[in-house]
Amino acid sequence: MRVKGKVAIVTGAASGLGFAAAQKLLNEGAKVILTDINNDVLNTMDERLSAFSSSQFKTYHHDVSSEESWKEVIDQSELDFEGVNILINSAGISLGADIVSTDFEVWKKVHQVNLDSVFLGCKYATPVMAKYGSGSIINISSISGIVAGWNTAAYNSSKAGVRHLTKSVALYCAKKGYNIRCNSIHPAFVNTPILDPLKQAFGEDEAVKKLARQIPINRIGDPEDVAFAILYLASDESKFMTGTEIVLDGGLSAM
Repeated sequence: MRVKGKVAIVTGAASGLGFAAAQKLLNEGAKVILTDINNDVLNTMDERLSAFSSSQFKTYHHDVSSEESWKEVIDQSELDFEGVNILINSAGISLGADIVSTDFEVWKKVHQVNLDSVFLGCKYATPVMAKYGSGSIINISSISGIVAGWNTAAYNSSKAGVRHLTKSVALYCAKKGYNIRCNSIHPAFVNTPILDPLKQAFGEDEAVKKLARQIPINRIGDPEDVAFAILYLASDESKFMTGTEIVLDGGLSAM
């Protein structure tokens, strides 16, 4: 088992990439804290994760844009599992609009959820990881943090910020001599609830086809595609990898 004995916090774990990551880590022996703002979905986790012992995972209500909420999650994780070795900053939102059309409140909201949350998670998890001797921080950015789009100004900005914040955290940990790595993952279109507005507008099949036509390998990603990359970064197999990114885009950025 590739992460046996490690303790992971996964934000945005109620669905999509976060839930896929949590399942993958549980399968590989980790103890997992699943956090999300959606209590209704969190309350279904005992049933959805019935294949695993209830002692192997916990669920916490968590507003990732709240500093106090982050403090509570980190403190509770120490009480429940005596430490944190893996942090997966997966929570995120996408509200598309161009620079002129973007309302300032929307701009701030996107950055609070997508970027401020990563700052807070890294800030409060790093000292705990250092105390327990090792850590891997995995920040879910996006291909939109590398390749910009004309109609996603706030999303592009927030995800590009995650990319460089990741590098800063990695260099800080190295400078301090901490055995903590920090890397980012940059997926293109992945079949998660973040695509629901597009599916509602065009129908599920047509929406997926429209997105797949933009990808050289002519398909969009599955959550498990990202979960495998997360597992690699969470495990000791990636012990020489820090301050960099894994791009999962089906060749999109190669064009």
